[in-house]
Amino acid sequence: MNDMVVPEPIQVLTAAQFKSGYKPIWCPGCGDYTVLGALTRALALLQRPPHEVAVVSGIGCSSRIPAYTSCYGFHGVHGRSLAAATGLKVARPELTVLVASGDGDGYSIGGNHFLHACRRNVDLTYIVMDNHVYGMTKGQASPTTEPDWDNKLSPGGTGVRAFHPLVIALAAGANFVARAFAGDQNGTAEILAQAVRHPGFSFVEILSPCVTFRPEQRDWKDMVRPATVDHTDDAARAARRLMSDDGFNIGVLFAGSRPVYSGGKVAAKHTVADLEQEFLL
Repeated sequence: MNDMVVPEPIQVLTAAQFKSGYKPIWCPGCGDYTVLGALTRALALLQRPPHEVAVVSGIGCSSRIPAYTSCYGFHGVHGRSLAAATGLKVARPELTVLVASGDGDGYSIGGNHFLHACRRNVDLTYIVMDNHVYGMTKGQASPTTEPDWDNKLSPGGTGVRAFHPLVIALAAGANFVARAFAGDQNGTAEILAQAVRHPGFSFVEILSPCVTFRPEQRDWKDMVRPATVDHTDDAARAARRLMSDDGFNIGVLFAGSRPVYSGGKVAAKHTVADLEQEFLL
């Protein structure tokens, strides 16, 4: 009688296995704590081992997230996280690439990269923790700050119309557009997992209160609500829904089917030596 071969038990990865040994140093009550929890839960749902995941960031409170995960991480310079992440994904397409950013880092100095990352449609996930303020640099108005928000640095408010990220993402060509709320950790984890699974450039805005400089944002928990309609694959229909959106509808807005950018597969017609010949004197 042959000995029965017992298969090795399949190891199920848990959220705790995606957390590093570093203790987060955000302010008490910061929404980024629960975003980190949602991110690690999403990775557990996806069951991709940490060495197959890369988390890229720029500068700001939100951009500390790579250090708090056990995945590969890259902490870049202000506003350039999408440029670094795009290059990484195109060079290493087998990796799951996530980008962590904030409304200042992602929409101000990083705004141009945001537009073109949506347009290129590389298969990565862009997570922006939006608190309508520059938190790390002590409370200046950000691109998403309400124009009448009165503060010491902008008495009476900036008077400048707020940036609308979901509108821009949809118009620029993002293949997946969603909004989540940091206070709903499980719901945010589900949306993040959907975003990673969806091919192409996925954009998730997460409302993440900054109770230090915007204590009134504690009220967001009573203002957010599930979107009343299911997501659509029709960009025009999604755009019409955004026309009446007040910024507190939670869920997936758009899930498209644009071809994913693969980095180009056409064989080179010239060698480096050919190019060098053109510069000979």
